[in-house]
Amino acid sequence: MSDAYAQLLAATIQHLEVLKSRGVRHVPVRPETLAALAGTPVKPAARPAPLSFAAPPAPAPAPRPVAAPRPVPPPTPAPPPAPAPVAPAPVVPPPPSVVVRAPVAIPAAGDRAAAFAELRQRALACVQCPNLVASRRQVVFGVGNEAAELMFVGEAPGVEEDAQGEPFVGPAGQMLTKMIGAMGLSRAQVYIGNVLKCRPDTPGQKFGNRPPTPEEMATCVPFLQAQIDLIRPRVLVALGASAMAGLLGHPVKITGVRGRWLDYRGIPLMPTFHPSYVLRQQEAAGGLAVKRQVWEDLLAAMAKLGLPISDKQRNYFLKA
Repeated sequence: MSDAYAQLLAATIQHLEVLKSRGVRHVPVRPETLAALAGTPVKPAARPAPLSFAAPPAPAPAPRPVAAPRPVPPPTPAPPPAPAPVAPAPVVPPPPSVVVRAPVAIPAAGDRAAAFAELRQRALACVQCPNLVASRRQVVFGVGNEAAELMFVGEAPGVEEDAQGEPFVGPAGQMLTKMIGAMGLSRAQVYIGNVLKCRPDTPGQKFGNRPPTPEEMATCVPFLQAQIDLIRPRVLVALGASAMAGLLGHPVKITGVRGRWLDYRGIPLMPTFHPSYVLRQQEAAGGLAVKRQVWEDLLAAMAKLGLPISDKQRNYFLKA
């Protein structure tokens, strides 16, 4: 081995020792260099990447195991809100003294007159109210056309009606007769009846009348219902609060329903003031106004029946 080669080899080893002391573990050597050292020609190779003395990168840390997500239970649906309490509609019970009676059966006879005669006899023989039976003179069944298209319903007979056996013959009856005449009709063309067929007794009184009690009306109204079913009028006119209470079966404030069409078992019903109320208001400042209100209700009944209405009739009770 020549001295030059030995010196080169020693220098190389010394250089590698320095590199090793510096932490280098691998030294790339080009093929030409190896060939020169070995004395064997080789084909030139691609130039390697330059030598880097940077510390080798630290190995990437192993990935930490990821715990499987815990299943999340579905949310518990909130209970539906409780409905707000609704106050029940007030129920107005009938007065405790009211006893609801079964309706009077209409006679099966095909002839209306015969059926009416039979119904009248049953009413004349009625003794269901001992207090009325003891004080009455006679039963006031009703009067007028048994096939009338217009029927008036009052509350009960007064002293004059009890004496004559016919409804609306006293001062209030005379007022009603004038109203019917102003409509272009007569008492014989309409039918007039009452909720009660007997005059309410007035113990301890020598004169005057009283309104019927709810019990008395409940006992007697089946006779009126049977009359209405036999007549089957096209229009009913109820005269006063007691007449309305008897027909509907509960108290009624007449000022709240007067002039408004109602329905009674399929028949148009017009509530208005009782003629006795009109008489009491005649002396008051608003007497004419009350009379006009009643007349307007009767005009509505005429229109419902298709009766002719003249200009003169339309202007009744508008001025003194």
